[in-house]
Amino acid sequence: MKLLNSSPLFSFLYGGKACWELPYQSEVTENGNERKTTYLLEDGLKVTNVFKTYGAYGAYEWVNWFENTGTQDTQILSELWDCDCIFSCEEETPHAKNPWRPDLQSSMTVYSPKGSNWDEFEFDSAPVLRDKKYSSLLFANGRSHEYQSSGGRSSQGLAPFFNIHQKNKGVIMAIGWTGQWNCRMSRSCDQLHLQSKIEDTHFLLHPGEKIRTSSVVLLPYEGSFEDSQNLWRRLVREEFSDGIKRGRELPFCSGFWGGLESERIMARIDRLCEAEIPFNFMWIDAGWYGKDTKPTFNEFEGDWATHTGDWTVSPLIHPKGLVDVGEKIKKKGKKFVLWFEPERVRANLSFAQDHADWLLSSQTNPSNLLLNLGNEEAFSYVLELLCERIRTQQVDCYRQDFNFEPLPYWRAADAKDRQGITEIKHIMGLYRLWDSLLARFPHLIIDNCASGGKRIDIETLRRSVPLWRSDAQCPADPYPEVTQCHGMNFSQWMPYSGTGSGRLYDTYSMRSAYAPCLTTNYAYSETEHFGEDPEQVAWLKERAEEYLRIRPYFEGDIYHLTKPNADLGAWCAVQWNRPEQGDGMLQVFVREDSLYTEASLPIKKIDPKKSYRFTDLDGDSFTVSGKELAERGLRLRIEEKRVAKIYVYQSI
Repeated sequence: MKLLNSSPLFSFLYGGKACWELPYQSEVTENGNERKTTYLLEDGLKVTNVFKTYGAYGAYEWVNWFENTGTQDTQILSELWDCDCIFSCEEETPHAKNPWRPDLQSSMTVYSPKGSNWDEFEFDSAPVLRDKKYSSLLFANGRSHEYQSSGGRSSQGLAPFFNIHQKNKGVIMAIGWTGQWNCRMSRSCDQLHLQSKIEDTHFLLHPGEKIRTSSVVLLPYEGSFEDSQNLWRRLVREEFSDGIKRGRELPFCSGFWGGLESERIMARIDRLCEAEIPFNFMWIDAGWYGKDTKPTFNEFEGDWATHTGDWTVSPLIHPKGLVDVGEKIKKKGKKFVLWFEPERVRANLSFAQDHADWLLSSQTNPSNLLLNLGNEEAFSYVLELLCERIRTQQVDCYRQDFNFEPLPYWRAADAKDRQGITEIKHIMGLYRLWDSLLARFPHLIIDNCASGGKRIDIETLRRSVPLWRSDAQCPADPYPEVTQCHGMNFSQWMPYSGTGSGRLYDTYSMRSAYAPCLTTNYAYSETEHFGEDPEQVAWLKERAEEYLRIRPYFEGDIYHLTKPNADLGAWCAVQWNRPEQGDGMLQVFVREDSLYTEASLPIKKIDPKKSYRFTDLDGDSFTVSGKELAERGLRLRIEEKRVAKIYVYQSI
């Protein structure tokens, strides 16, 4: 598909009139790959479009800023489409007139990943395929589709990513907004009309007021769906991953319950280090805060949750304010992850009464209040609070969680002529907060968690890593088959993400959780008795060393050799290929109810003129010609059930 010349690529109504029909002056400035176009309307409304190109990938991005430079309120801005552009496409026979099942290879198809919702289909790029609902997947002439997130978190319900594919070409789109977004697509005979925005905006701007709205990233491509997703992965890795790539190690964590006393946590750190288990990060989870919060043995005890919003380090749990824990972690040569949820304040806290003007409320959830990051005093408070904690406790990875839906709070706070403004300023405050932390602490990693992966979008990916991409891994024994699906699905859209292994000493579960980032909870709480069984300690060390050996392969290109599903009777297989190094890795999972002992896997990107040496991490090696792999696939015989196999390969 090719973007038609439809500059300026966005639109809105101003005082009920189409913006581009109104008189305005424009000015263009260019600097490298960035172009700024400023539009000034007669009453002082200034609109600035910041447009960037990524020449190595043929991608482009833009974001719009709106400023009232006049002395009076502006007119109402509405129907504000941050992306409003048209792509050319090939004509097709209307599907309604075709009695045969539509051809998914030649028809225009919209792949839209499902958001994070605690199931195996999270970030599945084409969930409707599993139900064979072709009518909702295919995009025929005359049809329109509308998509949106839910609850005000960007990847709740649906995630803000799309791959629109037709006959070996297409365009990938990402909406950069960590709130409530909306996308509309309309198809005519030979054109695709693509629009996206912040949902339900209808506002005026006061004199001197300046805001930004959602950003847009578009990647036109030629090639297969798989090739396009790998091109997207490379674009995100190289151009949008500054938040994780600043010369730092990806987190491989041992987690600890924050309600454990400092001495207990430090004793566990000593045990892990004495056993030479190669974790590089120590993660302290929730439960450490509140001026009168008492110690708890695990996350299911105590009233720690009612203290959320009081970020005093509990003197009853951590008498030295976690400073001694931070020092212990540094002395052991490790790094420190600390959990926060700064946007949530429990209504029962004295803070809620003392700073009521900083907080937003909602009748749908009266026990939780939302710290308004669009309020300058509230923003300054939380920024300085976090900076003090990061400095004092020597934090290397700031973990920000967000466990409730903000949309009702934002909308309840808006006046009729300011709909959308509270959300816009809150999300601007979030970006400003993270940007400020990264600027003040060049070593810092930000972990983006929102009940798992409910705040994943291109703007959060450029500042953070979803170290805990799904709460489906919260149980001590999560379903490994669900984790396998997540490894396949999330990875198509982001090169860096993490998950949890659970707490069972089980190779099948552990290998199912291998990802670019990984957190384990074998020493998490008093419920676990880490160190008492030498065999368990030896097993964990072996798995940790194995994980670090194969982790570099996760930066390669990904190919699904089977469809992602959690069927206990199926095999599940995924390939990671590194063409620059001429090597790769296969993950093959044989589930417990499988009726099969053999499979022929369609290995991708094989050179028929070469041979390939495969090494089974459990011991065996074998060589297969590229010609045989290309023609017949890789034939594997695995007689065990409920087994996770890993093969690394190298071209010869």
